[in-house]
Amino acid sequence: MQSISETPPQPAPQQIPLTSPLRWLARGWRDLNETRFLGMLYGGIFVMMGLSVHWMYSTLWQMTMGLTAGFFLMGPFICCGVYELSRQREAGQDPDLFASFLSWRRNAKSIAFFAAVLTFLMIVWARVSVVIFALLSPHEMPTVAGVIERILSLDNLDFILVWAAVGAVFAALAFALSVVSMPMMIDRPCDTMEAIFHSVRALWLNPGVMLLWALLIVFLIGTSLAFFLPLLAITAPLIGHATWHAYKDLLE
Repeated sequence: MQSISETPPQPAPQQIPLTSPLRWLARGWRDLNETRFLGMLYGGIFVMMGLSVHWMYSTLWQMTMGLTAGFFLMGPFICCGVYELSRQREAGQDPDLFASFLSWRRNAKSIAFFAAVLTFLMIVWARVSVVIFALLSPHEMPTVAGVIERILSLDNLDFILVWAAVGAVFAALAFALSVVSMPMMIDRPCDTMEAIFHSVRALWLNPGVMLLWALLIVFLIGTSLAFFLPLLAITAPLIGHATWHAYKDLLE
């Protein structure tokens, strides 16, 4: 396991080409392949989380949007092991699944505090989602199609605008805080606030790139979540490996 006792030079956020996210995905697929698809074990956790979203909808639909938000918010923390597998491959090491499970120990306090920040956002977003549904939605939504129909129907414009605006605020905040924070804390001995600062700074310098990257993440994970849950076993670690390369490109 790599030591972080020696502090590497401070990274400098870079401006990068708009097409970089496509390159990250290509490199992420290479990492997934060259690490013998060990990342799929972490993908299995996302599959179970996806199943929990479906179960939540069938039992307590008001919490579905909040739980889905938590799915995306907690992704960077769950992907710690995937980042470590990419770090090992980049360092020329053999992929070590056990070491990837323990990668968080190199910077445990910072990662734990960051996980608490994401958990707080998840809880707040979940409660706000319940309030929005209570105020603007009917009390019975027996099918997923009913939810989608309500979201897409122009007859529910007030619901669409409020739900989209609130969701966009939380999503933008979570993304800004976490876009490269977790890989940075795995890679170097930085504290939580330092990692968040560099993450926000990288987004500030590359808004177009980050918007494209966010859309790709939502498309790949959201499509898997909505239409074929087992696909998360591939798409989730693919995003994790690609995020490692996003970190390396954005923070030279």
